[in-house]
Amino acid sequence: MARFIFITGGVVSSLGKGLASAALGALLQARGYTVRLRKLDPYLNVDPGTMSPFEHGEVFVTDDGAETDLDLGHYERFTGVAARATDSISSGRVYSTVLEKERRGDYLGKTIQVIPHVTNEIKDFIRIGEDEVDFMLCEIGGTVGDIEGLPFFEAIRQFSQDKPRGQCIFMHLTLLPWIAASGELKTKPTQHSVKELRSIGIAPDVLVCRSERPIPQKEREKLALFCNVRPDSVIAAMDLKSIYEAPLAYHREGLDQAVLDAFQISPAPKPDLQVWEDVADRIHNPEGEVRVAIVGKYTQLEDAYKSIAEALTHGGMANRVKVRVDWVDAELFEREDAAPHLEGFHAILVPGGFGERGTEGKIKAAEFARTHKIPYLGICLGMQMAVIEAARNVAGLSNAGSQEFDHEAGKDRFEPVIFHLKEWIKDNQKIARDVLDDKGGTMRLGAYNATLTDGSKVADVYGRTAIEERHRHRYEVDIKYRDKLEKEGLCFSGMSPDGRLPEIVEWSDHPWFIGVQFHPELKSKPFAPHPLFADFVRAAVDTSRLV
Repeated sequence: MARFIFITGGVVSSLGKGLASAALGALLQARGYTVRLRKLDPYLNVDPGTMSPFEHGEVFVTDDGAETDLDLGHYERFTGVAARATDSISSGRVYSTVLEKERRGDYLGKTIQVIPHVTNEIKDFIRIGEDEVDFMLCEIGGTVGDIEGLPFFEAIRQFSQDKPRGQCIFMHLTLLPWIAASGELKTKPTQHSVKELRSIGIAPDVLVCRSERPIPQKEREKLALFCNVRPDSVIAAMDLKSIYEAPLAYHREGLDQAVLDAFQISPAPKPDLQVWEDVADRIHNPEGEVRVAIVGKYTQLEDAYKSIAEALTHGGMANRVKVRVDWVDAELFEREDAAPHLEGFHAILVPGGFGERGTEGKIKAAEFARTHKIPYLGICLGMQMAVIEAARNVAGLSNAGSQEFDHEAGKDRFEPVIFHLKEWIKDNQKIARDVLDDKGGTMRLGAYNATLTDGSKVADVYGRTAIEERHRHRYEVDIKYRDKLEKEGLCFSGMSPDGRLPEIVEWSDHPWFIGVQFHPELKSKPFAPHPLFADFVRAAVDTSRLV
């Protein structure tokens, strides 16, 4: 039976609850325990799938096809435990499920209320898989006091009462602001946050305090006294140079020990932190540096490409180099020549995205990488733009485009090398979609197999010819253009097992130019970098030595 750790936040958002949860999960693993992490989000969207990256950052996709919060990416990267659809829930999904049950008559005519029906649904979700692991870490999105979060706080309060004493604890993350004028760290916001939490029946066992400065012993004792926690359960969470320092930093502060003490686990197993010590060493002692341009459309918000940025960091760690990322707005190239903006980079990455905006700029980035022999990695839309560039500039299909972009369908002799996929096979079952279907959850989502061409660059990179990667897209490269493009040197080196859907393309006469329809960044970890990113950075290192 799992022990439950509920992680809440107060004072302000974006303090790093997801990172703290992930680091704690990694520390418990280091002590020999099994863990699973979950995110409970109060927003009314059913999932983040239809939310703008500017609004919510990237959408993290699980193997079983769930579109989830980016914090699940942190969970996977720090623990190596593959997230599942049952590890993410929102108010929208909870209310949708409750209303479906009401329409079916499952509640036998009762009046449907937040308590107990909504809170029971949340508790049922938390219980899923509780017999599978030693610790279940559940992060509650938002901050205490948010009106939309109240059902979740009430649900975890009830849940802790339903379980035997000592099986649930609460960890609260707050902010200690530094007031420069007085030269003080202020504890009052944290005190008020804990007071708000206690007013709804939850008393924190561990207090994690974000701070720019070390927390003096006097302030720790004050927090312990006024927030009713043990002094050694007041944990400082200071700003770090890299998020991958977090497990070691939290361990030095005693977070994992405080949690085990709260559960009265004694003696606690000693942690083995060699993996994280090696990760920290690779981050802090690089043997070189490479510059990578990410040419995208959501560059104003780096969280929109969070997993890609982290996967590049992992690739750098695999090669013991620092990867310096420059975010380049793809729309810039629709007004200006790409060359002055891309010269000097050792590699170019074009990520995924939806809609027409910025696509011509991405096509120009692919052309620059192809003609200048710069390593190129195109992901999802980045692969499709590379195929359109090849079709237009190499294969003579000047009107090549995508059905995703409405205006192109009116072109004379329009060549839709990218088309809307209406049906495909998943787990031996046919899935059908229409272009007019609801946007949410109607893409090719989750893990799919691919077969690589023996002797191709990607087969060499992976070290095998059968792979499984995660997808999130509605449009595909049309196989009918394969022969024409391969004749010009663009090899279709990865295909779906049935041979219908192109998964990977690569230029045979280029040092390193690969486009993939899937999202390899979602499976990369600091202690296990994804092979595509590790080799992409290696190619960038080779380019840097030629400059």
